[in-house]
Amino acid sequence: MFVKTHSAAVNGLIVNSVTVECSVDMGQNLALTGLGDEAVKESLSRIRTAYRYSGYKLPNKAITINLSPANLRKEGSAYDLPIAVAILAANGDIPDAHLGEYMLLGELGLDGTLKPITGALPISILARKEKYKGLIVPKANELEAAVVNNLEVYGMETLTEVISFLSDQREAQPVEYDTRAVFYSGQYSFDIDFADVRGQESVKRAMEIAAAGGHNMIMIGPPGSGKSMMAKRLPTILPPLSLAESLETTQIHSVAGKIGDRQALISVRPFRAPHHTISQTALVGGGNNPTPGEISLAHNGVLFLDELPEFNKQTLEVLRQPLEDRTITIARAKYTAQFPASFMFVASANPCPCGYYGDPTHDCVCTPYQIHRYMNKISGPLLDRIDIHCEIQAVPFAELSKMQPGEPSAVIRERVIKARKIQEERFTHLPKSGGKEGTRVYCNAMMTERMLHEFAEPDAASLDMLRMAMERLKLSARAYSRILKVARTIADLDGSEKVQSQHIAEAIGYRSLDRGDWAERGM
Repeated sequence: MFVKTHSAAVNGLIVNSVTVECSVDMGQNLALTGLGDEAVKESLSRIRTAYRYSGYKLPNKAITINLSPANLRKEGSAYDLPIAVAILAANGDIPDAHLGEYMLLGELGLDGTLKPITGALPISILARKEKYKGLIVPKANELEAAVVNNLEVYGMETLTEVISFLSDQREAQPVEYDTRAVFYSGQYSFDIDFADVRGQESVKRAMEIAAAGGHNMIMIGPPGSGKSMMAKRLPTILPPLSLAESLETTQIHSVAGKIGDRQALISVRPFRAPHHTISQTALVGGGNNPTPGEISLAHNGVLFLDELPEFNKQTLEVLRQPLEDRTITIARAKYTAQFPASFMFVASANPCPCGYYGDPTHDCVCTPYQIHRYMNKISGPLLDRIDIHCEIQAVPFAELSKMQPGEPSAVIRERVIKARKIQEERFTHLPKSGGKEGTRVYCNAMMTERMLHEFAEPDAASLDMLRMAMERLKLSARAYSRILKVARTIADLDGSEKVQSQHIAEAIGYRSLDRGDWAERGM
């Protein structure tokens, strides 16, 4: 007898439907075809034992299983459930009347339990698109899959439950999930606040500008000056995720297997802070099976690299392309995968190996050569792609103990949201390009050169100021564009329609770490 069940294959963020074709005839051989990886080939061993604990047995016949289309790579253990159901139906042990109505996914434990899979959300989106009546997934994935409306999602715990449901021997209710209610209820769930930060008003001003325009930022200062503390609070002043951004972000985390148990939607902007020992593959993504790296997991959020010069220089250089294109394409011999990577890049660094170069309260023990070598780990092209450079000094204890709590995140966030709304209205009439077809421009950091001429053109006095800064700091053309983008954001925070000289002057002040300036200071 020949039957079909239906499943899906996830490669990167691309999901394709897979048909599990099964034929059971007279004979003894057992064959599994369809370009499956080792985990897929091992499924028959898991299924054999799961049958025994579920009251079934593998037919002692010729069983041929094909995962169609056969030229599409299949990876992972999620095919256990559709294969197990297909074999039983092909052998006549269960009816096949409802097999065409549902997409099935799940790894089988040896005792017949269903274990969680990765990619449940994008698979659920595909199931709705291809007009399946419903989706059957492990219980742990039911909320994640139920985010998609107009699709019945059933979370099952065992193979026996699935068989009983498909055989009309038991009723099951689809998961009910109010996506919007859950999403909006969790948008501002922060345990930290900028009110905890005393002093450092100039740095907080720079972070507000970065948040308002989506700008990349680096902070440089001695240990204990609050760099990491403030960076971790940056998400608390960013605009809330839209529902569309949340779905996009959740899909990435779903494919990477980063969705927590019983979690459905990511409603807060991601904050990723990998250790400086991270490899290139872990940062950009890839591996034997294409999975998102840290830069894609930070999509629509913040990627924070603490102690930037401690990272491997070659690892840092791979950031240059995604910082420009906001996507990362991973090409390997067996596959090519593309992941979104539109994130705010925030970094911190000590000014020298000992950390106290320029600190008025501690003596620096580093030689000029050591300082130069340390800072030279951050290449000029990478530094060019960072819009805001901010120097920071530690607040003395005598002053720290007298200071009042800082401005709350909620107050700062309101100003940031107001500035973002100005930008949204400005870019709404533009085509979805932003230099890349299909990319929507939603903040000043994404403006193209044409947009800079239209929305951030400096007047004559500002142009002279820029010319002097270019010559003194030895700025590149890219740095020139960054200054104009930051100035446009400062003007938006001020509620100014035009970019004025004071906005340009403040933006120039955020280029203090450019190579020319450091050279003048003895580096």
